[in-house]
Amino acid sequence: MPDQHYTDAGLAALYDAMNPRQSTGDFAFYLPMIMAAGAVLDVGCGTGSLLHWARESGHEGRLVGLDPAEGMLGQARRRDDVEWVHGDLSTAAWDSEFDFAVMTGHAFQVLLTDEEVRTAFAAVRRALRPGGRFGFETRNPAARGWERWTPAQVWEAGDVRSWNDAGPFENGYVRFTTTYESPRWEAPRYSESTLRFLDVPALSRFIEEAGLVVDEQYGYWDRTPVTGTSPEIITIVRRPLTGSPATSP
Repeated sequence: MPDQHYTDAGLAALYDAMNPRQSTGDFAFYLPMIMAAGAVLDVGCGTGSLLHWARESGHEGRLVGLDPAEGMLGQARRRDDVEWVHGDLSTAAWDSEFDFAVMTGHAFQVLLTDEEVRTAFAAVRRALRPGGRFGFETRNPAARGWERWTPAQVWEAGDVRSWNDAGPFENGYVRFTTTYESPRWEAPRYSESTLRFLDVPALSRFIEEAGLVVDEQYGYWDRTPVTGTSPEIITIVRRPLTGSPATSP
């Protein structure tokens, strides 16, 4: 079953309530980088909340949100002073147009194959101007965060309750089911997802292959270093000022 976060308009409408801007620290971490950039691409923008926040904070440049889910973009289009594009990095064709690109909410982990990761990095590199940067995060597999994705952890938004139930870690992947229930619904709704967990060495190989350079890397939103217990691998890469473009996959 496809992830209904992306296909169910009703669940898309709940997304921001279930995931408020300050709930994880990623939006506050990336916002200053967005505000300092003239042109910004938000990959997997979802409901557009981060770019909405940038406009509310006074960003006057170009803001573009890219997402494959019309349900999410329907929420994003509440603002019409941002460019909203239906698609993903496999269909992106921007060329040296952005100073900063960002991928929040661990969306990087939905790139499940080596080919998808290579395609994403190549597309981002093309979209960035020389010297432009790309910020994204992936959960550190060493922290084994999926072990805490259990029905004991419940999120609530109004009368909707939600929880995750994760399967085992297998060859770098974790599958999990998210359940949503409300007294207003005849039956619960479900979302099934698979995420890929890359460690720092594997991530570094993809970055180098794409012709990008790591500028910063942290284990949490407070900018502490990546360690064996860090929950995150937060990475800021840069397109070099010189050099030939990386070969597309």
